[in-house]
Amino acid sequence: MAALTLFEKLNQIEARYDEMTAQLSSAEFTNDSARFQKLAKAHAELSAIVERYREWKQIEQGLRGTQQMLMEAEDAEMKQLAHDEQRALETRKEAVERELKVLLIPKDPNDEKNILLEIRAGTGGDEASLFAGDLFRMYSRYAESQGWKVEMLENSAGTLGGFKEVIAAISGKKVYSKLKYEMGVHRVQRVPETEQQGRVHTSAATVAVMPEAEDIDIKIEAKDIRIDTFCSSGPGGQSVNTTYSAVRITHLPTNLVVSIQDEKSQIKNRAKAMRVLRTRLYEMEQEKQHDAIVAERRGAIKSGDRSEKIRTYNFPQNRVTDHRIGFTLHQLDQVMEGKLGPLVDALVTHYESERLKQELVEA
Repeated sequence: MAALTLFEKLNQIEARYDEMTAQLSSAEFTNDSARFQKLAKAHAELSAIVERYREWKQIEQGLRGTQQMLMEAEDAEMKQLAHDEQRALETRKEAVERELKVLLIPKDPNDEKNILLEIRAGTGGDEASLFAGDLFRMYSRYAESQGWKVEMLENSAGTLGGFKEVIAAISGKKVYSKLKYEMGVHRVQRVPETEQQGRVHTSAATVAVMPEAEDIDIKIEAKDIRIDTFCSSGPGGQSVNTTYSAVRITHLPTNLVVSIQDEKSQIKNRAKAMRVLRTRLYEMEQEKQHDAIVAERRGAIKSGDRSEKIRTYNFPQNRVTDHRIGFTLHQLDQVMEGKLGPLVDALVTHYESERLKQELVEA
């Protein structure tokens, strides 16, 4: 596989853009509304890249001009003017190149979506449940700092606190784009409160981040689901075990089962269960597509899937390490308070860089 350079790729895009520009004024497309709209959308998506690339070429031309001035200038004042212009052009050139690299990164169609966040206690018993609760609090605090809304959909409390499992919807601006790399196994190393001899224990929790499916993403036929109702078994007041408010939905083609008993209202529980089911089906479809891509492109970047141990939270050393990118912070106390910005930014920067490299590889 031969890799394209950044500017070879940009030359291809500019040529395609010029071709589209000509097509948009041709009778072949102006007489076909559907084709015209599709082409116009694709043309608009390339316009920002082409605009920046043409600016870059103008800067390059300007730099050649200043180089010529420096060679020909005979007095100090002219040389200084040329040097000043050269520095200004080089600074702008670097900025334009950074912008071009960002613009060339393939867009993830899910980046604008809200998410369903699922956290499950793993190995470690009660300490794992407590850690799952700490992670949920961490993400809730981070969501609050971003102006996002967190809605608890379902939870199963741990014996000593925390959660055996918790499902929440997080909605707001670009939620999935910032939290999609949180998916995987999170490991904690700390001394439990019940530990008498001060020994450090290791436990884990798994985090799933799923882009929330909309009605247009996944259509669920009535014939494909079975809905059962039953009495709630957890906290909920006087109605517990007296009304059939809890809902279990089984998706027959996939045998996926979703149970929700968080609300006293059966209607509300059913709506929440359908929301979770739709998103899990969407996630299954996304994973199928992802597996197909990986099968075709063995060199594709890691996706941070659920089986990977992605991060370690070491409380005695106040350290958090993301193993995928070798990034360590000695600010674990702040991270657990929801200050995830440095981790999120490092992950986004790393994976966007990897996606750009992949984009520049010619099959």
